[in-house]
Amino acid sequence: MKAMVIHAPMQFGVEEVADAVPDEGGFLLRVEACGLCGSDLRTLRSGHSNVRFPWTLGHEICGVVEDCGRGYEGPWKRGERLSVGPLVYDPSDPFCIDGRHNLSDNVREIGQAWEGGLAEWVAIPEEAVRLGNILRTPEGLTSAQATVVEPTSSVVHAQERARVGLGDTVLVMGAGPIGCLHVAVARARGARRVIISDLIQERLNLSLNFGPDVVINSRTSDLREEVARATNGKMPEVIITAAPSPDAQVEAVRLAQRGGRVVLFGGLPHDNSTPGVDTNIVHYHNLDIIGTSIFSPRHFRLAMDLIETGRIPVDQLITKVFPLVEFAQGAMMALEGRVLKVVFNP
Repeated sequence: MKAMVIHAPMQFGVEEVADAVPDEGGFLLRVEACGLCGSDLRTLRSGHSNVRFPWTLGHEICGVVEDCGRGYEGPWKRGERLSVGPLVYDPSDPFCIDGRHNLSDNVREIGQAWEGGLAEWVAIPEEAVRLGNILRTPEGLTSAQATVVEPTSSVVHAQERARVGLGDTVLVMGAGPIGCLHVAVARARGARRVIISDLIQERLNLSLNFGPDVVINSRTSDLREEVARATNGKMPEVIITAAPSPDAQVEAVRLAQRGGRVVLFGGLPHDNSTPGVDTNIVHYHNLDIIGTSIFSPRHFRLAMDLIETGRIPVDQLITKVFPLVEFAQGAMMALEGRVLKVVFNP
């Protein structure tokens, strides 16, 4: 079968590899679409501690059940189209027992612990059948659209923790695909006003499709002045850093309204993860600093509902759809920031 294989940072391409076979208790999925995530891009660029080369990435997966392994007891049958989130939990973990799956140290991921979906077929392990994120894809969604469920799940989790809701003004710092999803989810949760900022005007132009009230180019404008103008000096109740930027985290603390919530969504580079946040501001302004990553199964279900009911404009998020054999071209466009979201059809 054909699969994307990465051999070392920035050394990748589509190759012929051995056909995937279903694991015992698992099943084989014929991949119809697989999205390229920001974490995939980081792995392409500089590797990943959980990925051993050569390797096939891809964790935003939609496909059709092709075959089942010996002893398979799952609810899905051959021919069913499924949306497969990558996270696989440990049912014995105390956090999972409490329903807080995202806090478990024992979360494994398709695309890291098991080879991923940037291939013609992917083997879904028995562990994912028992306690993973797998849903039937609604008939009204294309397979490409269904790949967006996974990143939306993390956004839903973050905004739930930040209590985004009616009356809130939300500032999203970063207009990449995750930032655009944050705008859409904040809208769906009832935020009164949503502001988005970025250093790149082209990305801000693309973000307009997600309905922000105010768009700020923080390279050409003073971000504090523009946010103050947009909020009549009140400043946002919620600020979400949707970019891997230490400076954004520092600025978010400075810009938040007293009693506000700052969500640190974008992870930072390991060699630059201690930004000089003024903790006196946190202290005296009574700020909530919220760290968030990954999601629990119910967030995956909520994200599917948002997308199925049209509250997330996924067609605006997916900038390009490429055949898998053109992976290098699509990946380079994403690495260079020329697109929001790239999806591949094997």
